[in-house]
Amino acid sequence: MLRVGIITASDKGSRGEREDLSGQVLTKLVQDIEGEVVEYVVLPDEQAVLEKTMRLWADERCLDVILTTGGTGFSIRDVTPEATLAVADRLVPGIAEVMRMESLKVTPKAMLSRAVAVLRKRTLIINMPGSPKAVRECFAAIAPAIPHGIQILKGEASECASALKET
Repeated sequence: MLRVGIITASDKGSRGEREDLSGQVLTKLVQDIEGEVVEYVVLPDEQAVLEKTMRLWADERCLDVILTTGGTGFSIRDVTPEATLAVADRLVPGIAEVMRMESLKVTPKAMLSRAVAVLRKRTLIINMPGSPKAVRECFAAIAPAIPHGIQILKGEASECASALKET
């Protein structure tokens, strides 16, 4: 079972002025990767607050995956990628590339996403979009790779390719 944390970055949501539908969608979707949401919070779009939570969940709570939703656009208040990069040990560009690639099949606006994916110690942190529909689409694209990536990160798997038969 993967231990998952969900952070929704939303000024209105953190003030109780908007229901967090994307976080609710993610909570259901993580079951598809045999994940369990053990931490969940709606935070304001404040870089220091986002960074502090990601550090706590990765370093002390030792979560396998942290999924953020919201705060990846062009608004001056959208600072989720900056917070994520500030806590990163290593980048995982392929995850965000795949999400943008799949989203471009639906809307040309997908190229405006600034989402990133990173590793902090043994935790994978992925920025997801802010809309429930986009969360579903993006998660479907990356979900098949997440469990194996976590196994590698934890040292539980090392082979990525299947053995090929010689003919």
